[in-house]
Amino acid sequence: QSTLVWEQSMKDWTPASRVAYFASPGAMGPPPMVAAADHATVMMAYAGFWKRWAAQILDKIILGIGFYALIFVLAAGGSIYTADVAQGELFLSLVGLFYLIIYFGIPWLYDAAFESSSLQATPGKLAMGIIVTDLDGNQISFLRATGRHFASFFSYVTLLVGFMMAGFTERKQALHDLIAGCLVVNKG
Repeated sequence: QSTLVWEQSMKDWTPASRVAYFASPGAMGPPPMVAAADHATVMMAYAGFWKRWAAQILDKIILGIGFYALIFVLAAGGSIYTADVAQGELFLSLVGLFYLIIYFGIPWLYDAAFESSSLQATPGKLAMGIIVTDLDGNQISFLRATGRHFASFFSYVTLLVGFMMAGFTERKQALHDLIAGCLVVNKG
């Protein structure tokens, strides 16, 4: 089995086939009943590279449509000021400033707000059936989601090798996941 399991007594995530109960569940009887405060077993299936890539493409399409719609509205509003050159230049300067805020701010808020919400995923990730968690499988905070978003810069500047790492690392983590201490797992 390729499913990884973990409990407090284990050093790291282990393939289920190496854990006695999962290797031969019938012979071992039911799993022991243990209080949740003392012990927890978590099973997660990490999301693969191609599933994550498809989610990224969907999110870029959603953001792109919204981005260009907003730029179109701003540009259409600017045509009102073309009669007065001074006002037109001021408006274009403001559009340039808003462009930068929108270009960097909207994707950050989109990623951080969705991934730290109860959904734990952007719309693209939800469509692909994957969510973002911390290393213990819990919902991440807005601050950690923000860190993950900005750490993705390193995945881009490595000529996308940082993203490709998700296809080769043990927990299918990209570089920005490793930096932020996150996992991307299959939902449910």
